[in-house]
Amino acid sequence: MVENNRWGNFFAHLVLIAGVAIVLFPVYVAFIASTHPPGTFVRGVMPLLPGTNAWDNYMTVITEGRSRAGTPPIAGMMWNSFIMAMAITIGKLSISLLSAFAIVYFRFPFRMFFFWIIFLTLMLPVEVRIVPTFEVVANLGMLNSFAGLSIPLIASATATFLFRQFFMTVPEELMEAARVDGAGPMKFFKDILLPLSITNIAALFVIMFIYGWNQYLWPLLITTDPSYYTIVMGLQRMVTGGDSEPLWHLVMATVVLAAMPPVLVILFMQRLFVKGLTETEK
Repeated sequence: MVENNRWGNFFAHLVLIAGVAIVLFPVYVAFIASTHPPGTFVRGVMPLLPGTNAWDNYMTVITEGRSRAGTPPIAGMMWNSFIMAMAITIGKLSISLLSAFAIVYFRFPFRMFFFWIIFLTLMLPVEVRIVPTFEVVANLGMLNSFAGLSIPLIASATATFLFRQFFMTVPEELMEAARVDGAGPMKFFKDILLPLSITNIAALFVIMFIYGWNQYLWPLLITTDPSYYTIVMGLQRMVTGGDSEPLWHLVMATVVLAAMPPVLVILFMQRLFVKGLTETEK
């Protein structure tokens, strides 16, 4: 039994508040930097209070971008990142659910062999297989396309493994009852397994969405058309591109806007996300 100690609770909350402050302070600095004019940073002094140029800075990066650095308006780049992240997330979840369902509930030759082959791909990150993957994508004519951005990244051994482990905990009585009621395999999957997997799907949805949103190396490799740039690519170009020094007030405005979709996804799915990671019994 945990003793309810007033001083213990006070110090525990103090540590939590200090941790939150340490994590949020860089975000606060980025927001403050995005509200000041460019001349503020020439002086080398970082203000800690908001400036008066927030509207102008944000509208500039949304509607104009930074043409000198080869960076288009970020509204289009954020849309590209959203499409790519959603395609990767939905693709990973769909393939992983069906793969885990087949491995657990169907009996076919070399079933476990194929599972372990899938599992072993965890040791091969995108960077290791990026050259042959690029060759395949180029030969299929998928450069500078949303299909090329998302399809090579939709397979997920991690999600397949997690869904397999969950399906193995589902009581066999449910499957027998569905069989007695005349339900086929896909009806059992759709009406029983999917509803039971909602919290797991939600938790993996958040993780996979952030994974897809933050992709940099793969989009940089296969994308040369500015209309397919992602927001992470745009950030890199704003910092390193052009002949002049980076316009940090615009870079920080882009950073703040780029962080908003993943934050909103986490906030919107927070309850299911935490439940999916901590719940042991359905």
